[in-house]
Amino acid sequence: MQIRGKAWKFGDDVDTDAIIPARYLNTSDTKVLAAHCMEDADPEFSGKVRAGDIIVAGKNFGCGSSREHAPIAIKGAGVSCVIAHSFARIFYRNAFNMGLPILECPEAASAIATGDEVEVNLEDGRIVNHTRKQTYRAQAVPPFMQKLLQAGGLMAYVREQMLQEED
Repeated sequence: MQIRGKAWKFGDDVDTDAIIPARYLNTSDTKVLAAHCMEDADPEFSGKVRAGDIIVAGKNFGCGSSREHAPIAIKGAGVSCVIAHSFARIFYRNAFNMGLPILECPEAASAIATGDEVEVNLEDGRIVNHTRKQTYRAQAVPPFMQKLLQAGGLMAYVREQMLQEED
């Protein structure tokens, strides 16, 4: 799976309140969540981000509460992938469950800047910064996790499997 987009850079310890503020958790409407994505980190983010863009962040991205709304908001905003130095464990799991591709790569997270054109290959973990002409290596997304992403998340994957069993 190949992904290409413009990078949006954030720092360390971006918590789930910065990704989607608690005041918007009374809805599960993807469009509403997307409109407020990263609002407390960059109030204008949702108006600037475009489909296919990539979030790049430092250490411990997605720390804080275990809300599934965070990866839903990011994905709903059109972000195709998140690259970070590291992820909070519950965010890591929630991202794959919601069908949001993520990669841990400290080198890429440090070197990529907002506006850089970045390409990601989830199958081999290759990250190319076309703007700076640099290549980085993250661990490839395991095949089962790729299936989750291709299906659109865990629930969609389970539905697909149930339908295949019925046939």
